[in-house]
Amino acid sequence: MANENYTRVTEFIFTGLNYNPHLQVFLFLLFLSFYIANLTGNLGMIILIRISSRLHTPMYFFLSHLSFVDMCFSSVVSPKMLTDFFLQRKVISFLGCALQQWFFGFFVAAECLLLSSMAYDRYVAICNPLLYSVAMSQRLCIQLVAGPYVLGFMSTMTHTTNTFRLPFCGPNVINHFFCDVPPLLLLVCADTGIIKLVIFIMAGAVGVFSGLIIMVSYIYILTAILRIRSADGRRKAFSTCSSHLTAVSILYGTLFFIYVRPSASFSLDLNKLVSVFYTAVIPMLNPLIYSLRNKEVKDALHRTVTRRMTCRA
Repeated sequence: MANENYTRVTEFIFTGLNYNPHLQVFLFLLFLSFYIANLTGNLGMIILIRISSRLHTPMYFFLSHLSFVDMCFSSVVSPKMLTDFFLQRKVISFLGCALQQWFFGFFVAAECLLLSSMAYDRYVAICNPLLYSVAMSQRLCIQLVAGPYVLGFMSTMTHTTNTFRLPFCGPNVINHFFCDVPPLLLLVCADTGIIKLVIFIMAGAVGVFSGLIIMVSYIYILTAILRIRSADGRRKAFSTCSSHLTAVSILYGTLFFIYVRPSASFSLDLNKLVSVFYTAVIPMLNPLIYSLRNKEVKDALHRTVTRRMTCRA
């Protein structure tokens, strides 16, 4: 072991997305428009919540952090992916790959856990509306936001340190467009069984914990909605959580497809296509989901735009 005859990997090369070269410019412009829409939509949502006093409620406090996380985790991947469209050799340094994996894992875990905090908020709002302002105190809201960041930090530290302390001694070609754990582990020249188990347990703990909170919250929410006698009352109650439920379904469905499928159906090429969806499309969709399906956000946006136009006039 003292005289290991191999050269350690100092950089990785992405295979990138498999596409027809004739579509290069079109795909670049498409993903660039996704990224710009993501930044514009999420930053706009944060600013709107900040300046609109009617949106200074726990629900929109969580939504502003969800927009921040969406904006950040897409920014970990998209700029490098866009640059690589025009590079023959898509290189990332060993440290750069570790940092990309660290930040990506952090923001994905934080997003899953933030969605569970938002589910609890919707549970309190619908099941205990008279106690909502007391139960969802400022202190509790801060704790429900800080928790996902802390747990996300712990989760990604485990994933990243366990992965990058392993020996990479060639080949160094990652069959992906960013540094994700599954394709990286294929390049390790050592037994990865224990590491895969640890990563599975940690990732599973985050997924199961957040998913369980969301599921239990919505069981109580659905029960409370069904007890409402009027159809209009049930519709209004459900509309307050339909945006969140849509966002949860899209994100968890995509992550489940990639990370929880049986190994027999595992395909890195298919994973790359699905990864494009949750790194480029989902962060862009969330602000649209919460704005198009939420009357309070649409009203706040309308008032803000009207006020700005009136001031200019």
